[in-house]
Amino acid sequence: MAIELKNLTKRSEDYSKWYNELVVKADLAEQADVRGCMVIKPYGYAIWEKMQRVLDDMFKETGVQNAYFPLLIPKSFLSREAEHVEGFAKECAVVTHYRLKTNETHDGVVVDPAAKLEEELIIRPTSETIIWNTYKNWINSYRDLPVLCNQWCNVMRWEMRTRLFLRTSEFLWQEGHTAHATREEAEERAKQMLKIYAKFAEEYMAVPVVQGVKSETERFAGALDTYTIEAMMQDGKALQSGTSHFLGQNFGKAFDVQFLNKENKPEYAWATSWGVSTRLMGALIMTHSDDNGLVLPPALAPIQVVIIPIGKGDQMPMLDEKAEVIVKNLKAMGISVKYDNADNKRPGFKFADYELKGVPVRLVLGARDLEQGLVEIMRRDTLEKENVSVEGIEAYIKNLLDDIQKNIYKKAVDYRDSHIYECDNYEEFKEKVKDGGFFLCHWDGTEETEAKIKEDTQATIRCVPFMFEQTPGVDMVSGKPAKYRVLIARAY
Repeated sequence: MAIELKNLTKRSEDYSKWYNELVVKADLAEQADVRGCMVIKPYGYAIWEKMQRVLDDMFKETGVQNAYFPLLIPKSFLSREAEHVEGFAKECAVVTHYRLKTNETHDGVVVDPAAKLEEELIIRPTSETIIWNTYKNWINSYRDLPVLCNQWCNVMRWEMRTRLFLRTSEFLWQEGHTAHATREEAEERAKQMLKIYAKFAEEYMAVPVVQGVKSETERFAGALDTYTIEAMMQDGKALQSGTSHFLGQNFGKAFDVQFLNKENKPEYAWATSWGVSTRLMGALIMTHSDDNGLVLPPALAPIQVVIIPIGKGDQMPMLDEKAEVIVKNLKAMGISVKYDNADNKRPGFKFADYELKGVPVRLVLGARDLEQGLVEIMRRDTLEKENVSVEGIEAYIKNLLDDIQKNIYKKAVDYRDSHIYECDNYEEFKEKVKDGGFFLCHWDGTEETEAKIKEDTQATIRCVPFMFEQTPGVDMVSGKPAKYRVLIARAY
Protein backbone atom coordinates (compact mmCIF):
# COMPACT_ATOMS: atom_id res chain seq x y z
CA MET A 1 0.00 0.00 0.00
CA ALA A 2 2.80 2.44 0.85
CA ILE A 3 4.38 1.83 -2.56
CA GLU A 4 1.02 2.19 -4.33
CA LEU A 5 0.43 5.47 -2.51
CA LYS A 6 3.70 6.89 -3.82
CA ASN A 7 2.50 6.07 -7.32
CA LEU A 8 -0.63 8.21 -7.02
CA THR A 9 -0.55 10.69 -9.89
CA LYS A 10 -0.10 14.27 -8.73
CA ARG A 11 -3.00 16.67 -9.22
CA SER A 12 -0.74 19.16 -10.97
CA GLU A 13 0.28 16.53 -13.55
CA ASP A 14 -3.09 15.06 -14.47
CA TYR A 15 -6.06 16.00 -12.29
CA SER A 16 -8.45 13.58 -13.99
CA LYS A 17 -6.06 10.65 -13.65
CA TRP A 18 -5.37 11.59 -10.01
CA TYR A 19 -9.10 11.46 -9.29
CA ASN A 20 -9.67 8.12 -11.03
CA GLU A 21 -6.72 6.51 -9.27
CA LEU A 22 -7.69 7.88 -5.87
CA VAL A 23 -11.26 6.55 -6.02
CA VAL A 24 -9.93 3.04 -6.68
CA LYS A 25 -6.87 3.08 -4.39
CA ALA A 26 -8.80 4.51 -1.44
CA ASP A 27 -11.25 1.60 -1.74
CA LEU A 28 -14.24 3.79 -2.53
CA ALA A 29 -15.46 2.22 -5.76
CA GLU A 30 -14.47 0.32 -8.87
CA GLN A 31 -15.77 -0.23 -12.39
CA ALA A 32 -18.40 -2.97 -12.64
CA ASP A 33 -18.54 -5.60 -15.36
CA VAL A 34 -21.81 -4.00 -16.41
CA ARG A 35 -21.15 -1.23 -18.91
CA GLY A 36 -21.27 2.24 -17.38
CA CYS A 37 -21.97 0.99 -13.85
CA MET A 38 -19.88 0.95 -10.67
CA VAL A 39 -19.43 -1.11 -7.55
CA ILE A 40 -19.44 1.07 -4.45
CA LYS A 41 -17.12 -0.66 -1.97
CA PRO A 42 -17.83 -0.81 1.78
CA TYR A 43 -15.62 2.18 2.68
CA GLY A 44 -17.19 4.33 -0.03
CA TYR A 45 -20.68 3.19 0.90
CA ALA A 46 -20.02 4.02 4.56
CA ILE A 47 -19.48 7.67 3.54
CA TRP A 48 -22.67 7.61 1.44
CA GLU A 49 -24.57 6.12 4.41
CA LYS A 50 -23.44 9.01 6.62
CA MET A 51 -24.61 11.47 3.96
CA GLN A 52 -27.96 9.67 3.76
CA ARG A 53 -28.42 9.70 7.52
CA VAL A 54 -27.82 13.44 7.86
CA LEU A 55 -29.89 14.44 4.84
CA ASP A 56 -32.74 12.11 5.79
CA ASP A 57 -33.01 13.75 9.20
CA MET A 58 -32.89 17.23 7.62
CA PHE A 59 -35.70 16.32 5.22
CA LYS A 60 -37.88 14.82 7.95
CA GLU A 61 -37.52 17.95 10.07
CA THR A 62 -39.46 19.77 7.32
CA GLY A 63 -42.30 17.22 7.30
CA VAL A 64 -41.05 15.00 4.47
CA GLN A 65 -41.78 11.26 4.67
CA ASN A 66 -40.01 8.44 2.86
CA ALA A 67 -41.85 6.19 0.41
CA TYR A 68 -40.94 3.88 -2.45
CA PHE A 69 -42.20 3.78 -6.04
CA PRO A 70 -41.62 1.22 -8.82
CA LEU A 71 -38.36 0.91 -10.73
CA LEU A 72 -40.22 0.26 -13.99
CA ILE A 73 -42.34 2.95 -15.61
CA PRO A 74 -44.83 2.33 -18.47
CA LYS A 75 -43.61 4.06 -21.62
CA SER A 76 -46.96 5.85 -21.99
CA PHE A 77 -46.38 7.68 -18.69
CA LEU A 78 -43.30 9.40 -20.06
CA SER A 79 -45.25 10.51 -23.12
CA ARG A 80 -47.71 12.60 -21.12
CA GLU A 81 -45.40 15.53 -20.33
CA ALA A 82 -43.82 16.47 -23.67
CA GLU A 83 -40.84 18.50 -22.43
CA HIS A 84 -40.04 15.88 -19.78
CA VAL A 85 -39.95 12.95 -22.21
CA GLU A 86 -37.89 14.95 -24.70
CA GLY A 87 -35.34 15.74 -22.01
CA PHE A 88 -34.83 12.10 -21.00
CA ALA A 89 -35.63 10.15 -24.19
CA LYS A 90 -32.00 9.63 -25.24
CA GLU A 91 -31.00 8.34 -21.79
CA CYS A 92 -33.71 5.74 -21.21
CA ALA A 93 -33.11 2.01 -20.90
CA VAL A 94 -36.12 0.02 -22.16
CA VAL A 95 -37.48 -3.36 -21.02
CA THR A 96 -39.19 -5.10 -23.96
CA HIS A 97 -39.57 -8.74 -22.82
CA TYR A 98 -40.39 -10.52 -19.57
CA ARG A 99 -38.85 -13.95 -20.07
CA LEU A 100 -35.74 -15.83 -21.22
CA LYS A 101 -35.50 -19.38 -22.51
CA THR A 102 -32.75 -21.93 -23.07
CA ASN A 103 -31.16 -21.71 -26.51
CA GLU A 104 -31.23 -24.55 -29.04
CA THR A 105 -27.85 -25.92 -27.98
CA HIS A 106 -28.81 -25.77 -24.28
CA ASP A 107 -25.62 -23.95 -23.31
CA GLY A 108 -27.07 -20.49 -22.78
CA VAL A 109 -30.21 -18.37 -22.80
CA VAL A 110 -31.97 -16.16 -25.32
CA VAL A 111 -34.86 -13.73 -25.11
CA ASP A 112 -38.14 -15.53 -25.62
CA PRO A 113 -39.79 -13.78 -28.60
CA ALA A 114 -43.19 -14.96 -27.34
CA ALA A 115 -42.69 -12.96 -24.14
CA LYS A 116 -42.83 -9.49 -25.69
CA LEU A 117 -44.48 -6.91 -23.47
CA GLU A 118 -47.63 -5.24 -24.78
CA GLU A 119 -46.19 -1.95 -23.54
CA GLU A 120 -42.48 -1.40 -23.01
CA LEU A 121 -41.28 -0.43 -19.54
CA ILE A 122 -38.66 2.23 -18.85
CA ILE A 123 -36.10 1.80 -16.08
CA ARG A 124 -36.63 5.03 -14.14
CA PRO A 125 -34.38 7.91 -15.15
CA THR A 126 -36.36 9.91 -12.57
CA SER A 127 -39.78 9.26 -11.07
CA GLU A 128 -42.00 12.32 -11.67
CA THR A 129 -44.29 10.44 -14.04
CA ILE A 130 -45.04 7.36 -11.97
CA ILE A 131 -45.28 9.37 -8.76
CA TRP A 132 -47.74 11.88 -10.19
CA ASN A 133 -49.78 9.04 -11.67
CA THR A 134 -49.94 7.70 -8.08
CA TYR A 135 -50.71 11.11 -6.53
CA LYS A 136 -53.89 11.24 -8.61
CA ASN A 137 -55.26 8.55 -6.28
CA TRP A 138 -54.13 10.35 -3.13
CA ILE A 139 -55.28 13.89 -3.79
CA ASN A 140 -58.93 14.96 -3.98
CA SER A 141 -59.23 17.98 -1.70
CA TYR A 142 -57.03 20.82 -0.46
CA ARG A 143 -57.18 18.95 2.85
CA ASP A 144 -55.03 16.22 1.29
CA LEU A 145 -52.25 18.72 0.61
CA PRO A 146 -49.35 19.13 0.86
CA VAL A 147 -48.00 15.69 -0.01
CA LEU A 148 -44.31 15.58 0.93
CA CYS A 149 -42.58 12.37 -0.21
CA ASN A 150 -38.98 11.35 -0.74
CA GLN A 151 -37.45 8.11 -1.90
CA TRP A 152 -33.90 6.76 -1.67
CA CYS A 153 -33.29 4.62 -4.72
CA ASN A 154 -31.25 3.95 -7.85
CA VAL A 155 -31.91 5.39 -11.30
CA MET A 156 -30.65 4.61 -14.79
CA ARG A 157 -29.56 7.21 -17.34
CA TRP A 158 -27.61 5.72 -20.22
CA GLU A 159 -24.20 7.39 -20.37
CA MET A 160 -21.62 7.15 -23.16
CA ARG A 161 -18.67 8.53 -21.16
CA THR A 162 -18.58 7.50 -17.52
CA ARG A 163 -16.48 8.38 -14.50
CA LEU A 164 -16.85 6.84 -11.04
CA PHE A 165 -19.35 8.77 -8.89
CA LEU A 166 -19.45 11.77 -11.24
CA ARG A 167 -21.26 10.19 -14.17
CA THR A 168 -22.40 6.57 -14.29
CA SER A 169 -25.35 4.93 -16.05
CA GLU A 170 -26.77 3.68 -12.76
CA PHE A 171 -26.39 5.80 -9.64
CA LEU A 172 -27.88 6.17 -6.19
CA TRP A 173 -29.78 9.24 -5.11
CA GLN A 174 -32.75 10.61 -3.27
CA GLU A 175 -35.62 12.23 -5.12
CA GLY A 176 -38.20 14.32 -3.30
CA HIS A 177 -41.60 14.94 -4.89
CA THR A 178 -44.12 17.30 -3.32
CA ALA A 179 -47.63 18.42 -4.23
CA HIS A 180 -49.12 21.72 -3.03
CA ALA A 181 -52.35 23.71 -3.10
CA THR A 182 -50.76 26.99 -4.19
CA ARG A 183 -47.98 28.23 -6.41
CA GLU A 184 -46.46 30.15 -3.49
CA GLU A 185 -46.25 27.02 -1.32
CA ALA A 186 -44.57 25.02 -4.09
CA GLU A 187 -42.04 27.74 -4.92
CA GLU A 188 -41.22 28.16 -1.23
CA ARG A 189 -40.68 24.40 -0.87
CA ALA A 190 -38.33 24.30 -3.89
CA LYS A 191 -36.26 27.14 -2.42
CA GLN A 192 -36.34 25.59 1.06
CA MET A 193 -34.88 22.32 -0.21
CA LEU A 194 -32.11 24.17 -2.02
CA LYS A 195 -31.16 25.84 1.26
CA ILE A 196 -31.07 22.42 2.95
CA TYR A 197 -28.71 21.12 0.28
CA ALA A 198 -26.48 24.17 0.68
CA LYS A 199 -26.46 23.79 4.48
CA PHE A 200 -25.55 20.12 4.17
CA ALA A 201 -22.79 20.80 1.64
CA GLU A 202 -21.21 23.55 3.71
CA GLU A 203 -21.69 22.31 7.28
CA TYR A 204 -21.13 18.58 6.76
CA MET A 205 -19.21 18.18 3.49
CA ALA A 206 -17.22 21.39 4.14
CA VAL A 207 -17.85 22.27 0.49
CA PRO A 208 -18.75 25.93 -0.18
CA VAL A 209 -21.45 26.36 -2.82
CA VAL A 210 -23.02 29.10 -4.90
CA GLN A 211 -26.81 29.02 -4.87
CA GLY A 212 -28.70 30.23 -7.91
CA VAL A 213 -31.35 29.62 -10.55
CA LYS A 214 -30.63 27.91 -13.87
CA SER A 215 -31.10 29.51 -17.28
CA GLU A 216 -34.04 28.27 -19.34
CA THR A 217 -31.90 25.94 -21.46
CA GLU A 218 -30.25 24.42 -18.39
CA ARG A 219 -33.50 23.74 -16.50
CA PHE A 220 -34.70 20.29 -15.59
CA ALA A 221 -36.98 18.88 -18.30
CA GLY A 222 -40.54 19.94 -17.42
CA ALA A 223 -39.60 22.55 -14.79
CA LEU A 224 -40.55 26.23 -14.69
CA ASP A 225 -37.51 26.97 -12.52
CA THR A 226 -34.50 24.92 -11.49
CA TYR A 227 -32.49 26.02 -8.45
CA THR A 228 -28.95 24.73 -8.09
CA ILE A 229 -25.92 24.61 -5.83
CA GLU A 230 -22.63 24.84 -7.73
CA ALA A 231 -19.32 23.82 -6.12
CA MET A 232 -15.82 24.55 -7.39
CA MET A 233 -13.38 21.66 -7.63
CA GLN A 234 -9.62 22.08 -7.21
CA ASP A 235 -9.11 22.24 -10.98
CA GLY A 236 -11.43 25.25 -11.15
CA LYS A 237 -14.31 23.35 -12.75
CA ALA A 238 -17.87 23.57 -11.47
CA LEU A 239 -19.79 20.57 -10.20
CA GLN A 240 -23.57 20.80 -9.97
CA SER A 241 -24.07 19.30 -6.54
CA GLY A 242 -27.82 19.42 -6.00
CA THR A 243 -30.95 20.74 -7.71
CA SER A 244 -34.46 21.66 -6.68
CA HIS A 245 -37.19 22.18 -9.26
CA PHE A 246 -40.40 24.19 -9.27
CA LEU A 247 -42.55 22.21 -11.70
CA GLY A 248 -45.62 24.46 -11.69
CA GLN A 249 -48.80 22.57 -12.65
CA ASN A 250 -47.17 20.73 -15.57
CA PHE A 251 -47.34 17.29 -13.97
CA GLY A 252 -50.65 18.02 -12.25
CA LYS A 253 -52.17 18.68 -15.69
CA ALA A 254 -50.33 15.84 -17.44
CA PHE A 255 -51.67 13.29 -14.94
CA ASP A 256 -54.95 15.04 -14.16
CA VAL A 257 -54.16 15.56 -10.48
CA GLN A 258 -56.97 17.90 -9.46
CA PHE A 259 -58.28 18.87 -6.04
CA LEU A 260 -61.18 20.93 -4.76
CA ASN A 261 -59.82 24.15 -3.28
CA LYS A 262 -61.26 26.08 -0.34
CA GLU A 263 -63.81 27.70 -2.67
CA ASN A 264 -64.88 24.17 -3.71
CA LYS A 265 -63.53 24.69 -7.22
CA PRO A 266 -61.30 22.19 -9.06
CA GLU A 267 -57.64 23.15 -9.42
CA TYR A 268 -54.49 21.37 -10.55
CA ALA A 269 -51.86 20.59 -7.89
CA TRP A 270 -48.56 22.46 -7.87
CA ALA A 271 -45.37 20.41 -7.86
CA THR A 272 -41.71 20.34 -6.86
CA SER A 273 -38.98 17.75 -7.16
CA TRP A 274 -35.45 17.83 -5.77
CA GLY A 275 -32.47 15.51 -5.51
CA VAL A 276 -28.84 14.86 -4.73
CA SER A 277 -26.91 11.78 -5.77
CA THR A 278 -23.68 9.84 -5.26
CA ARG A 279 -22.16 12.66 -7.35
CA LEU A 280 -21.71 14.28 -3.91
CA MET A 281 -18.99 11.70 -3.33
CA GLY A 282 -17.12 13.15 -6.29
CA ALA A 283 -17.54 16.65 -4.89
CA LEU A 284 -16.18 15.53 -1.51
CA ILE A 285 -13.12 13.90 -3.07
CA MET A 286 -12.24 16.68 -5.53
CA THR A 287 -12.76 19.60 -3.14
CA HIS A 288 -10.49 18.48 -0.30
CA SER A 289 -8.16 15.63 -1.24
CA ASP A 290 -4.43 15.99 -1.93
CA ASP A 291 -1.50 14.14 -3.50
CA ASN A 292 -1.34 11.82 -0.48
CA GLY A 293 -4.94 10.64 -0.83
CA LEU A 294 -8.36 11.46 0.55
CA VAL A 295 -8.99 14.28 2.98
CA LEU A 296 -12.37 13.67 4.61
CA PRO A 297 -14.33 16.13 6.76
CA PRO A 298 -14.76 14.63 10.23
CA ALA A 299 -18.54 15.05 9.98
CA LEU A 300 -18.71 12.41 7.23
CA ALA A 301 -15.62 10.26 7.82
CA PRO A 302 -16.53 6.61 8.52
CA ILE A 303 -13.53 6.44 10.87
CA GLN A 304 -12.81 9.77 12.56
CA VAL A 305 -9.89 8.54 14.66
CA VAL A 306 -7.55 5.61 14.11
CA ILE A 307 -5.32 4.41 16.94
CA ILE A 308 -2.15 2.50 16.00
CA PRO A 309 0.06 0.86 18.62
CA ILE A 310 3.84 0.60 18.27
CA GLY A 311 5.47 -1.81 20.65
CA LYS A 312 7.07 -5.21 21.08
CA GLY A 313 5.32 -8.38 22.21
CA ASP A 314 5.53 -7.86 25.97
CA GLN A 315 4.51 -4.20 25.63
CA MET A 316 1.29 -4.91 23.73
CA PRO A 317 -0.96 -5.76 26.72
CA MET A 318 -0.25 -2.31 28.21
CA LEU A 319 -0.92 -0.60 24.86
CA ASP A 320 -4.10 -2.62 24.32
CA GLU A 321 -5.35 -1.71 27.79
CA LYS A 322 -4.69 2.02 27.28
CA ALA A 323 -6.28 1.95 23.83
CA GLU A 324 -9.38 0.24 25.20
CA VAL A 325 -9.96 3.11 27.63
CA ILE A 326 -9.45 5.79 24.97
CA VAL A 327 -11.74 3.97 22.50
CA LYS A 328 -14.48 3.62 25.11
CA ASN A 329 -14.29 7.31 26.05
CA LEU A 330 -14.26 8.52 22.44
CA LYS A 331 -17.25 6.36 21.52
CA ALA A 332 -19.11 7.75 24.52
CA MET A 333 -18.56 11.20 23.00
CA GLY A 334 -20.07 10.07 19.68
CA ILE A 335 -16.72 9.83 17.91
CA SER A 336 -16.12 6.88 15.56
CA VAL A 337 -12.77 5.27 16.33
CA LYS A 338 -10.82 2.22 15.20
CA TYR A 339 -8.04 0.55 17.13
CA ASP A 340 -5.82 -1.26 14.63
CA ASN A 341 -3.59 -3.68 16.51
CA ALA A 342 -3.45 -6.22 13.69
CA ASP A 343 -0.03 -7.87 13.78
CA ASN A 344 0.08 -8.83 10.09
CA LYS A 345 0.77 -5.27 8.89
CA ARG A 346 3.66 -2.98 9.77
CA PRO A 347 2.93 0.43 11.34
CA GLY A 348 4.30 2.19 8.24
CA PHE A 349 1.83 0.29 6.05
CA LYS A 350 -1.03 1.30 8.35
CA PHE A 351 0.06 4.95 8.37
CA ALA A 352 0.04 5.06 4.56
CA ASP A 353 -3.27 3.20 4.32
CA TYR A 354 -5.21 5.46 6.70
CA GLU A 355 -3.62 8.57 5.22
CA LEU A 356 -4.76 7.43 1.77
CA LYS A 357 -8.27 6.83 3.12
CA GLY A 358 -8.45 10.29 4.65
CA VAL A 359 -9.00 9.39 8.32
CA PRO A 360 -9.01 12.83 10.00
CA VAL A 361 -6.97 11.97 13.13
CA ARG A 362 -4.25 9.38 13.65
CA LEU A 363 -3.18 8.60 17.21
CA VAL A 364 0.01 6.58 17.70
CA LEU A 365 0.43 4.73 20.98
CA GLY A 366 4.16 4.19 21.41
CA ALA A 367 5.41 2.29 24.43
CA ARG A 368 8.22 4.79 25.10
CA ASP A 369 5.96 7.83 24.66
CA LEU A 370 3.34 6.36 27.01
CA GLU A 371 5.96 5.94 29.72
CA GLN A 372 6.32 9.73 29.54
CA GLY A 373 2.53 10.19 29.48
CA LEU A 374 2.50 11.22 25.80
CA VAL A 375 0.91 10.09 22.53
CA GLU A 376 1.60 11.24 18.98
CA ILE A 377 -1.26 12.78 17.07
CA MET A 378 -1.38 13.60 13.34
CA ARG A 379 -4.16 15.60 11.67
CA ARG A 380 -4.85 14.53 8.10
CA ASP A 381 -5.73 17.98 6.71
CA THR A 382 -2.29 19.51 7.36
CA LEU A 383 -0.25 16.34 8.10
CA GLU A 384 1.06 18.11 11.23
CA LYS A 385 2.19 15.89 14.10
CA GLU A 386 2.55 16.69 17.76
CA ASN A 387 3.07 14.90 21.05
CA VAL A 388 0.17 15.44 23.43
CA SER A 389 -0.48 14.44 27.03
CA VAL A 390 -2.48 11.23 27.23
CA GLU A 391 -4.45 12.75 30.10
CA GLY A 392 -7.56 14.43 28.69
CA ILE A 393 -6.70 13.20 25.20
CA GLU A 394 -10.37 12.62 24.39
CA ALA A 395 -11.34 16.28 24.85
CA TYR A 396 -8.27 17.28 22.85
CA ILE A 397 -9.33 15.02 19.97
CA LYS A 398 -12.89 16.33 20.01
CA ASN A 399 -11.63 19.91 19.70
CA LEU A 400 -9.16 18.84 17.03
CA LEU A 401 -11.92 17.25 14.92
CA ASP A 402 -13.94 20.47 15.16
CA ASP A 403 -10.88 22.46 14.09
CA ILE A 404 -10.21 20.16 11.13
CA GLN A 405 -13.81 20.51 9.95
CA LYS A 406 -13.56 24.31 10.08
CA ASN A 407 -10.10 24.40 8.54
CA ILE A 408 -10.88 22.35 5.45
CA TYR A 409 -14.02 24.42 4.87
CA LYS A 410 -12.04 27.65 5.18
CA LYS A 411 -9.39 26.31 2.81
CA ALA A 412 -12.08 25.45 0.24
CA VAL A 413 -13.78 28.84 0.63
CA ASP A 414 -10.48 30.69 0.21
CA TYR A 415 -9.68 28.69 -2.91
CA ARG A 416 -13.13 29.25 -4.39
CA ASP A 417 -13.23 32.97 -3.63
CA SER A 418 -9.76 33.54 -5.08
CA HIS A 419 -10.93 31.95 -8.34
CA ILE A 420 -14.09 34.03 -8.90
CA TYR A 421 -13.63 36.75 -11.51
CA GLU A 422 -15.79 39.53 -12.89
CA CYS A 423 -15.28 39.70 -16.63
CA ASP A 424 -16.68 42.07 -19.29
CA ASN A 425 -14.32 41.32 -22.19
CA TYR A 426 -15.11 38.23 -24.26
CA GLU A 427 -11.59 37.73 -25.62
CA GLU A 428 -10.18 37.94 -22.10
CA PHE A 429 -12.85 35.52 -20.89
CA LYS A 430 -12.07 32.97 -23.63
CA GLU A 431 -8.42 32.97 -22.62
CA LYS A 432 -8.90 32.87 -18.84
CA VAL A 433 -11.67 30.24 -18.73
CA LYS A 434 -9.20 27.63 -20.03
CA ASP A 435 -7.50 27.69 -16.63
CA GLY A 436 -10.75 27.21 -14.71
CA GLY A 437 -12.62 29.39 -12.24
CA PHE A 438 -16.05 30.96 -11.83
CA PHE A 439 -16.71 33.97 -14.09
CA LEU A 440 -19.36 36.58 -13.32
CA CYS A 441 -20.40 37.97 -16.69
CA HIS A 442 -23.29 40.08 -17.93
CA TRP A 443 -25.72 38.08 -20.09
CA ASP A 444 -28.39 39.38 -22.44
CA GLY A 445 -30.70 36.47 -21.63
CA THR A 446 -30.72 34.93 -25.12
CA GLU A 447 -30.19 31.28 -26.03
CA GLU A 448 -28.02 32.38 -28.95
CA THR A 449 -25.45 34.02 -26.67
CA GLU A 450 -25.52 31.07 -24.30
CA ALA A 451 -24.95 28.62 -27.17
CA LYS A 452 -22.05 30.67 -28.58
CA ILE A 453 -20.26 30.73 -25.22
CA LYS A 454 -20.61 26.96 -24.96
CA GLU A 455 -19.45 26.40 -28.56
CA ASP A 456 -16.45 28.72 -28.24
CA THR A 457 -15.23 27.71 -24.79
CA GLN A 458 -17.01 24.54 -23.57
CA ALA A 459 -18.13 26.65 -20.61
CA THR A 460 -21.80 26.92 -19.63
CA ILE A 461 -23.99 29.28 -17.67
CA ARG A 462 -24.18 27.51 -14.33
CA CYS A 463 -26.77 29.82 -12.76
CA VAL A 464 -27.92 33.32 -11.98
CA PRO A 465 -26.27 33.48 -8.54
CA PHE A 466 -28.06 34.76 -5.43
CA MET A 467 -24.96 35.68 -3.41
CA PHE A 468 -23.62 38.50 -5.56
CA GLU A 469 -25.09 41.99 -5.86
CA GLN A 470 -26.65 42.35 -9.30
CA THR A 471 -26.30 45.42 -11.51
CA PRO A 472 -27.33 45.96 -15.15
CA GLY A 473 -24.62 46.08 -17.78
CA VAL A 474 -23.68 45.07 -21.30
CA ASP A 475 -23.38 41.49 -22.58
CA MET A 476 -19.71 40.77 -23.38
CA VAL A 477 -20.65 38.64 -26.40
CA SER A 478 -23.53 40.45 -28.11
CA GLY A 479 -23.06 43.99 -26.78
CA LYS A 480 -26.77 44.05 -25.91
CA PRO A 481 -28.15 45.31 -22.57
CA ALA A 482 -28.00 42.78 -19.74
CA LYS A 483 -30.07 42.73 -16.56
CA TYR A 484 -27.63 40.76 -14.41
CA ARG A 485 -24.42 38.81 -14.19
CA VAL A 486 -24.49 35.03 -14.49
CA LEU A 487 -21.99 32.46 -13.24
CA ILE A 488 -20.13 30.83 -16.13
CA ALA A 489 -17.67 27.94 -15.81
CA ARG A 490 -16.49 24.76 -17.35
CA ALA A 491 -18.17 21.92 -15.54
CA TYR A 492 -18.23 18.19 -14.89
